[in-house]
Amino acid sequence: MEARPPQKRRIATRQRLIEAASEIVAESGFAALRVEDVVARAKVAKGTFFSHFEDKDRLMALLIGQEMDRILKQIAQAPAPDTVDGFGPALAPLMGYMGQNRVVFDVVIRFSGAAAIETTELISVNFMEQVMLFAKWVERLQPHIVRSDVDAMLLAEGIQAFIIQAIALEFCALHNSVDVQDRLAPYLRAWLAVPKSTR
Repeated sequence: MEARPPQKRRIATRQRLIEAASEIVAESGFAALRVEDVVARAKVAKGTFFSHFEDKDRLMALLIGQEMDRILKQIAQAPAPDTVDGFGPALAPLMGYMGQNRVVFDVVIRFSGAAAIETTELISVNFMEQVMLFAKWVERLQPHIVRSDVDAMLLAEGIQAFIIQAIALEFCALHNSVDVQDRLAPYLRAWLAVPKSTR
C-alpha cells in the first residue's frame, strides 16, 4: 500500500534531519553536533526535530548504530579468525569506531541495552548481533583452540565485555599508551584459550 502524502513528507523530513546530522558529523565530529545546526541545515523548525527524535542523543544513537551495523556486517563477511589472537585484528574496525572518542563511546554504552529489559535501539540490536557472531567464531574453534568447558554464548558475551573494558581503558591516562588490540589480547587468551592441562 502506498504511503499517504503526509507520511511521505514525514519520512522525507526525518531523512533530511539524518542527512544534515551526518554531514555535520562528517565535517566536525559528534562532539560538534547541535540540534540548532541540524535544523538549520535541514531547513526545518526546532519543534520538527523533536517530533522525530526524543533528543540529540537519540539521533546520535541512530547514526552510530547504523555505522556499527555496517562495520559488523563487513566483519561477518570477512574470514573468521583461526586463533584466539586472531580475534583482536578481526574486531579492530568495530573497536576503532566505538572507541574513537568519549562522546561516541558514551552513546554506545548508554544505548547498548545493558540497562534495559527490552529495546529496539540499533546499538542494542548490534550488541546482540555481535554476541551471535562471536559465538559462531567460538564454536568453530572449539574444542582444540577455544575451551569447550563453557557454553559458546557465554564465552561470546565475555568477549564483548572485554572489548568494552579494553576500549574504556583507552580513556584512562594510565593505560592509553597501549594499543586497544594489545590490551584486549591477554583478556581473550585468559578467557578463551584451552587450559594447558587439557591440551
